[in-house]
Amino acid sequence: MSWQEIALGSAIHVKHGYAFKSEFFADSGQYIVLTPGNFNEQGGFRSRPEKDRSYSGNIPEAFILNEGDLIVAMTEQGPGLLGSSALIPEGNRYLHNQRIGLIDQIDSSILEKRYLYFLFNTHSVRGQIRGSASGTKVRHTAPERVYRVLVRVPDVRTQGKIADILSAYNNLIENNRRRIALLEESARLLYREWFVYLRFPGHEHVKAVDGIPEGWERKVLGSKIVLKYGKALKAENRIEGNVPVYGSSGVIGTHEKALIKGPGIIVGRKGNVGSVFWSDGDFYPIDTVYFIDSELSTFHLYHALLNMQFVSNDAAVPGLNRDFAYSRPYLEPAHRIAALFEETVTPIYEQLFKLKAYNDKLKQARDLLLPRLMSGEIAV
Repeated sequence: MSWQEIALGSAIHVKHGYAFKSEFFADSGQYIVLTPGNFNEQGGFRSRPEKDRSYSGNIPEAFILNEGDLIVAMTEQGPGLLGSSALIPEGNRYLHNQRIGLIDQIDSSILEKRYLYFLFNTHSVRGQIRGSASGTKVRHTAPERVYRVLVRVPDVRTQGKIADILSAYNNLIENNRRRIALLEESARLLYREWFVYLRFPGHEHVKAVDGIPEGWERKVLGSKIVLKYGKALKAENRIEGNVPVYGSSGVIGTHEKALIKGPGIIVGRKGNVGSVFWSDGDFYPIDTVYFIDSELSTFHLYHALLNMQFVSNDAAVPGLNRDFAYSRPYLEPAHRIAALFEETVTPIYEQLFKLKAYNDKLKQARDLLLPRLMSGEIAV
């Protein structure tokens, strides 16, 4: 097996995205405008139902992406995203926006597309892209800079074998992710049925008093929980350990020591205001979030927070004001119904947590294999 060093520009062409106008962004519609936030840091496509925006204006047909298109983040919208690559999961759905490059031409005698996808997610390629990027606060790259990136590659047949191995891990991870999403949705639907539509078991035999089932109480959130502040942790200290570090966008790294014993609920205070996450194990919440410790955390409370409106009209208060959060209405169910809900959804979440743990192991195995396969250290 022979390897050769090439500049990416000898085998690919990167197409600039279109400047879709923000005035036509919408909450729903057929087409979603992609941003660098739609990439995972380690590579791969990231759907964000709570943040993705649709488009209601005129759309140039040349900027509607096809299934399997390879795209690259040209702007570092978040730490580590610059140069990340992703494959489009569905055609006639996503729009090729500015700040994203589309690999619209590949010399198939030099590079295999899936291999190129993994190549963009190696430390060597990412490091070269970051090293040549411009900008201070937000780093940018350009097609001309990507073309200058040097890589060592085997013959195309070997590239295909390497891509097959790594793709098998990705397919398993994606299948588990879909199963996790279905489990999450089943728990959400059950909560809605019981506590929003009030069609809980035995509801036919419970009379309503002042518009709510007898034995239930109208309260405010502050009577139920205490929102505690997370603790600042520098980005360079979020890279080692087994303890998940939570910011308002979810898990943003790992740490050696836990700040809070799990389970616990995390609520976004700054950034993604009002975002809600459940940590089954010990965790480290940073200063952009509040947390609720294990003594008060239940799956019912978790879903109640997911369904709660945390947007304040007080523009003078940045982020989620704690007093405002405490003022939100909270419907306290009868103890029997709350306990039955925990009993019903706990097996769902136990299966979900097992799948997440399995996916973490698959990702670790893939990430250990990737640099060794891509460097030729492991022969295929």
